[in-house]
Amino acid sequence: MILPWTDHPREYFVITAPRRRQALVLALAVLGATSLAACTAGTGSDGDRPRTSAAPADPASRPDLRRFYGQKLDWRPCGDHRCASLTVPMDYSRPGDGKTFVLPVAKAVTAVPGKRVGSLVLNPGGPGERGVRLVRDGVADDIGPGVRERFDIVSFDPRGVGGSEPALTCTPEEPAGQGGAESPDSAAAPLHPRTASERADVLAVARATAADCRAAGGPLLPHVGTDDAARDLDVLRAALGERRLTYVGWSYGTSLGTSYAEQFPRRVRAMVLDGAVDPSLDWRQRMLGQSTGFRKAVEEYADTCADTVGDGCPGATPEEIRALIDRLLERTAREPLPVDDSAYGLDAPTLVSALSLSMYTPEAQWQALSEALVAADGGNGTRLAALAAGDEQPQDPDAEASEGPADDDASEGPTEDGSAGDRPEDDVPEDNAEAALIAINCLDVPHPRDAQAYWDALGPADKAAGVYGTTGVANELVCKDLPAGAQRPHRVRAAGVPPVLVVGTAGDPATPYAEAVSLARQFPGGMLLSLDAPGHTGYGRSACVDRKVEAYLIALTKVGPGTTCTA
Repeated sequence: MILPWTDHPREYFVITAPRRRQALVLALAVLGATSLAACTAGTGSDGDRPRTSAAPADPASRPDLRRFYGQKLDWRPCGDHRCASLTVPMDYSRPGDGKTFVLPVAKAVTAVPGKRVGSLVLNPGGPGERGVRLVRDGVADDIGPGVRERFDIVSFDPRGVGGSEPALTCTPEEPAGQGGAESPDSAAAPLHPRTASERADVLAVARATAADCRAAGGPLLPHVGTDDAARDLDVLRAALGERRLTYVGWSYGTSLGTSYAEQFPRRVRAMVLDGAVDPSLDWRQRMLGQSTGFRKAVEEYADTCADTVGDGCPGATPEEIRALIDRLLERTAREPLPVDDSAYGLDAPTLVSALSLSMYTPEAQWQALSEALVAADGGNGTRLAALAAGDEQPQDPDAEASEGPADDDASEGPTEDGSAGDRPEDDVPEDNAEAALIAINCLDVPHPRDAQAYWDALGPADKAAGVYGTTGVANELVCKDLPAGAQRPHRVRAAGVPPVLVVGTAGDPATPYAEAVSLARQFPGGMLLSLDAPGHTGYGRSACVDRKVEAYLIALTKVGPGTTCTA
């Protein structure tokens, strides 16, 4: 069973368009800390997090929310599945102002009559990934038969994401007569902005991106945070007719699940959080942890490429592979490599992004990375640029490839009357996933407003993670000029929640294993299931993990302390 779909690498983005903006490689999601997680629990007193005064213990009992909680989903056929629309208030503090998000929901009806327990709600991560597409791409087929016969498989596009109406974008409309592509900039973007000129340039890119996001999505930006998305999840639970929620979240989906458990602890039946994000870490700890994780993963690639790829490795020894990567980093720092059908080429930060993205599922991605590195060493950066953009899809090594963009057929759009289902692909803003990634992360995690704080982080980042750390610092700058929410780094407060199962992968570069250890300890009765393997997340990559996760989902079977699986 292969579950780490290509949505997970969307947590690490290159913003497209002019190459100066490509330098802003956004690694804002699931930025955790490895060894740093043990150093501090973040700022504030044991995770104090302000809550809005408009959030009573049971929102469903509020008269002004009754019409949302009282919804009945109108399921319509959409291809092989069923689709519906869920309406939620844009602002939960003012739900009667008439402003709403309409969220597409998709369901694979798999439960066997007489065995049905309820609905299993999934979130694929991101933030910015489309849950409806996850269902339509066949996730139900990859989940064990024991779960399928007891649960219908459900997912949704969160507020602002994908088929959500409205949906986020960071591409403002151009005034009449001012269209047209910008001319490419010939200077390579710096991996480590050291000089005042380089820092001013990096800061200008971040400011321009933030300004575009404010211009294009300004009214939505304060309302797309994870706490609000978790409240939407509770409205969905009620609309599904479920008394309690059964949930699996990967990567960013663990943040959504954690927020739900904090706000609605007694409405959780079972919750699996795979690729955990520790909410007690601040922006700098998250950035350093993930950057260090990617550096270690690339080193692991060099060390073990032969075991995974065989003769296809870009070098005969680990030393040769490292030398090739270093050579490409130096070369692209001087001048971008040519990329077919692109005026901008492959610069050094985009190369770092391609390397990082390829660490998510080694068994599916290292072959393509190896071939791309060989091509780049020969002077062509096209394949590495495709990896950085997420255009080259990893292949399932055990089954016929079925991944890639969803077909733009009738099943991808709404029903004939337009009342249910996902928005047609061409109606979703082209940059929606990137825009959601930026907006949600900046809203969820407080960032300094003074650029000096970022420059101060460059030295420690360079020492801990090299180019992965320094580019990580530059990535964070966009949040300096975007709206921030009320959240603060905090330890989980979810008194009354039943045992939550946290899955942590020892070599996870995007959500370092230490975060899973920490998160499991923060939940009352939290359980940790470890996978001793490289790559991002565990459920779907190990038969042992699959069995234990699904036994928990079906029968609430607990996982004992110290339980470890291998890939």
